[in-house]
Amino acid sequence: MSTTKPLKGITVVSIEQALAAPLCTCRLAEMGARVIKVERAEGDFARGYDDAAKGHSSYFLWTNRGKESLVLDFKNADDAMLLKRIIASADVFVQNLAPGALTRAGFDSAELRALNPQLITCDISGYGTEGPASGLKAYDLLVQCESGLAGISGSPEGYGRIGVSICDIGAGLNAAIGVLSALQLRERTGQGSGISVSLFDGAADWMTIPYLHEIYGNGAPTRQGLRHPSIAPYGVYTTGDQRDIVISIQNEREWQQFSNLFLEGTGASTDPRFASNTERVRNRDALDALISASFASLSAEQAIHKLGQANTAFGQVRSVAEMAGHPGLRKWPMAVETGDVEMIAPPVRAPWDEQRFEKAPLLGEHSERLREEFQATATQNTQEEVPA
Repeated sequence: MSTTKPLKGITVVSIEQALAAPLCTCRLAEMGARVIKVERAEGDFARGYDDAAKGHSSYFLWTNRGKESLVLDFKNADDAMLLKRIIASADVFVQNLAPGALTRAGFDSAELRALNPQLITCDISGYGTEGPASGLKAYDLLVQCESGLAGISGSPEGYGRIGVSICDIGAGLNAAIGVLSALQLRERTGQGSGISVSLFDGAADWMTIPYLHEIYGNGAPTRQGLRHPSIAPYGVYTTGDQRDIVISIQNEREWQQFSNLFLEGTGASTDPRFASNTERVRNRDALDALISASFASLSAEQAIHKLGQANTAFGQVRSVAEMAGHPGLRKWPMAVETGDVEMIAPPVRAPWDEQRFEKAPLLGEHSERLREEFQATATQNTQEEVPA
């Protein structure tokens, strides 16, 4: 028996491109919202990022499933009127165009809310819409660098990009949280509201701990690669058959179990250099040499067995191919024109899960139907305004 989705009956209109806004509205669609994606004639440029998923863009399939695609030019007077009619009947409007672009076109968020007081607007930008940074272009890697994320990522020998578009993803999820919060507020007040998020704000929020250490402590952590800057042992070690395994010791009880069972015979459990986390961090080089020697004497299978005996938390450093076969990975099928694509299932497990994704729209797939629907709405409204 199907379960009603929480956002059934909610209509979202989005003028979106690339990743942040599409991910936000994709999450809303998964919760049951109707999402009308407004695209220019050439389409969201993420459609052309790659053709890795059976001839389709991996980026586009991930963030646009379950939406309707409407092609229009809001600089054209008739299309602008159509778009305003659609937004007037919507619950949520999301956009992530360049700051000021929609305001110049007559779609300022505040003005839209004045026309539709129940409307929730969500503006997504790189650095906000005010201040000296607002005009900066804000692609994901640039924001990783500007926010300091790249400064603490990578190895001691060099900076490292976080391997996915983490700032875009964070902004999209923050936007979804904001929209859900605004919908709940509207339930109590009857009024819509305007929210905004930026890639930089999200990345800066994640940098709170390094920031506080830099401003008030002894300095931000340096690049450590696969090693924790303030906990030891917490890092990567290589087995005799060249497998990398990360272990994590979080407290003294775990240290005693690890040192007694995994480092058995080394004297580590009674060595004063390793008597506390502070001492272990201070003597990290000696500690790492001891642990590395123990791992090097074992195969990965043997090491994992001993770690299990010691009740030590660990993770294998896997390739993407190995992750694809991980026993914890859940997948749902999604239809494309060339057959099903096995997509990674949503991270939220919910009663309304359907175990299958709705397909991502073709460019302009729903244009004709949407134009007819909202033209009919306009005609009906006009007839209702004519006095008997």
